[in-house]
Amino acid sequence: MAISATATHLDGWAVDVDMRGHTIRVDEPPSEGGGDTGPMPTELLVASLASCFCLALRWVATKRDLDLPGLRVTVEAERAGREPRYRAFTVHARAALPLAEWEHLMERAAKVCWVSNTMAGGVEVKYVATSEDARFPE
Repeated sequence: MAISATATHLDGWAVDVDMRGHTIRVDEPPSEGGGDTGPMPTELLVASLASCFCLALRWVATKRDLDLPGLRVTVEAERAGREPRYRAFTVHARAALPLAEWEHLMERAAKVCWVSNTMAGGVEVKYVATSEDARFPE
């Protein structure tokens, strides 16, 4: 199943991103010239990884009839020097669960997390420009 998102420029550095009937405002902080009306795109990248891995952990725990009380996943992104990209992501998971259970859960969750698998596998990114009078995918 293909998914898509459409970003529409509003003003300054703010855009609204629409996908599947949901809208997220994205902006830059004032220190970068934005109005701080939403998270930065890079924060959404980190949020995507954190939320997907959190759901992956819940999914694999459910398959083993385990409960994960207080489940929280925090992701830290490490910038690649001055390059406009991140070089590493660290995923921290926490729940009221014996430490002996974590290794298997983390391993299984990593195998079913779409976001971390996409990032780890690398992806092809294509760029296509279209003039305003041309048909644009809705």
